[in-house]
Amino acid sequence: MGEASNGRQTAGMRPLAVVLASGGMDSCVTIAIANLGYRLALLHVRYGQRTEQREQEAFNAVADFYGVRDRMVCRLDHLKQIGGSSLTDPTVPVESAKLDREDIPTSYVPFRNAHFLSIGVSWGEVLGAHKIFIGAVAEDSSGYPDCRPEYYAAFNRLIELGTRPETNLEIVTPVIQMRKSEIVRKGVELGAPLQLTWSCYQGHDLACGVCDSCALRLRAYAEAGLEDPIPYRVRPEYGGRPRIAN
Repeated sequence: MGEASNGRQTAGMRPLAVVLASGGMDSCVTIAIANLGYRLALLHVRYGQRTEQREQEAFNAVADFYGVRDRMVCRLDHLKQIGGSSLTDPTVPVESAKLDREDIPTSYVPFRNAHFLSIGVSWGEVLGAHKIFIGAVAEDSSGYPDCRPEYYAAFNRLIELGTRPETNLEIVTPVIQMRKSEIVRKGVELGAPLQLTWSCYQGHDLACGVCDSCALRLRAYAEAGLEDPIPYRVRPEYGGRPRIAN
């Protein structure tokens, strides 16, 4: 578990919120939304995912952009040991995008968000935070079961039962009902540094352009009528031939 500062809020300061930040687009926009009303403490988790180093670089870049001092980087190596996901098991290939899928993709990390939220709750209780923000997306996502609104409603009940009586901590999911294109537009509206984010499941220097996460992001930008500012190895044109990056 990385270093973090523990400072309770004082009179006259904005309330504090912990934001779970992957370094991706959705969490970046969530940070921008939380920044409107809260002081920020950013939590990032390395769990043996294929692009963990690249994701942490993006996390730090976004945290620096917002001038966030309170940040924590944790390791959850047991998620890699457990496996069961193409993100953590190198023997399971990352699937090519299938945006009309109805099944759960191989990139699902079993019950991952519960691990992340538990750390956020523990840290938030120590910090005296009021909210835990997470950039989960339900409708226009890859179909992960731990991104549904009812999941977070249940977790809020768990927080109520499992923390001190004086703790006033609630999970907030500000983008959960948005389409990805709406998230892009919201990010642009708020001046979020989307050019610093990383969404790809398997690239490091250039995003692959063909995994589910890349495809969802590219489609979102296309629907928003905007150009994605990050570089891609292959940038598919929906309804046309893939364009190879220079």
